[in-house]
Amino acid sequence: MLPVSSSMATSVGYDNEEQVLQIEFYNGAVYQYSGIEPETWRDLQSADSIGEFFNQEIKGRYECEPL
Repeated sequence: MLPVSSSMATSVGYDNEEQVLQIEFYNGAVYQYSGIEPETWRDLQSADSIGEFFNQEIKGRYECEPL
């Protein structure tokens, strides 16, 4: 997991082989999102706002589960 500067999350991580994204939110919850393409991961990392990108491109579009 990599620390991020975001009002939504404290850290994010990605498994390229499994195409799985993990996000640790400020409330301490950690969620895993499946089927995240490498391009989406790169776009998330370079987004001006991680929270805005997450809400527009990831939330509700990918299978997720709490860890």
